[in-house]
Amino acid sequence: MPVKEITTRLEKIVDNKSGKTLKELDAIKRVTVLTNKVVDVVVELPNLMFQDEIKRMIAKIIKIDLEYPGVKINIKQDDKVIEEEQRASQNIKYLAIASGKGGVGKSTVAANIAYAFRRLGKKVGIIDVDIYGASIPFVFDMKIEPLDLDDEGNILPAKFQEIEIISTEFFVPRDKPLMWRAPIASQMTKMFFDSVSWDKNIDIVIIDMPPGTGDIAIDVRELVPKSDMIIVTTPNIAASNIAVKAGLGSKEIGHNVIGVIENMSYYYNECSKDKEFLFGEGGGSLVSKKIGVDLLAQIPIAKMDSKDVIFDMSTIQGKTYLMLAKNYIDKANL
Repeated sequence: MPVKEITTRLEKIVDNKSGKTLKELDAIKRVTVLTNKVVDVVVELPNLMFQDEIKRMIAKIIKIDLEYPGVKINIKQDDKVIEEEQRASQNIKYLAIASGKGGVGKSTVAANIAYAFRRLGKKVGIIDVDIYGASIPFVFDMKIEPLDLDDEGNILPAKFQEIEIISTEFFVPRDKPLMWRAPIASQMTKMFFDSVSWDKNIDIVIIDMPPGTGDIAIDVRELVPKSDMIIVTTPNIAASNIAVKAGLGSKEIGHNVIGVIENMSYYYNECSKDKEFLFGEGGGSLVSKKIGVDLLAQIPIAKMDSKDVIFDMSTIQGKTYLMLAKNYIDKANL
């Protein structure tokens, strides 16, 4: 079994850039012994800094140690790494908004934070990767229409008051449930990050995550490993216990969790000037303490006068979201 023997030998080669063997890097993509006994090798590396050295080691093993007459070596950079570097080179900041369960107002928080960044003069996009429960277009009360493509075949995002938005809602008939298995949802998620033609001057992209820490959360971690994340909960202890799991799970898979927002914290009674804690107290503090991050804000519940759930600057909510956005801009040097 010459191919297996060759592969086993090559897997022991160490890439000096990463300090890992080619086996650990899953770098050897093909080994073929051609009819003329020339060995054809294809290798993918996360970085090509030491490719010449690796070529020499491959050639030595095959031509000298194993005594094959010739070798053809093709070393290229891992496509996934190239995509990550391309995203990084765009200088776009990614901020994910996540939760442990649905119904805590995560998408409303994502939309209002995005709008606060817009108020502060930033170019903003939203990726709605809550694939099965996409709601950003409904939060903004947008008209659902098919999206166009640019000259290069990339998707032109929808717009709401200069905020650019991509969501599965623009790709399926209205009210039709998605019955996709995880691989298809992962493909859609990847498309949202790799095939959307954002404004060239965009500063920050908000990622509206699905609840929990399933496949899509892992996909996002791989697609934008340098993104930040905020966990949204309510003051209800039952909801916050699930948010703790989401926060710890997100940290475990490598997300940079920067803080917690407690949504629907209380109702401010204009008549009595009192805070009325309709859903209990302490949930946000519990989550922030257990996952080891700051409680960034406590946002009160309010009755909305229309379908539009974007809070204006006359409200406590609007001012709180603006404060959150300003603080993030300062810390992230946006």
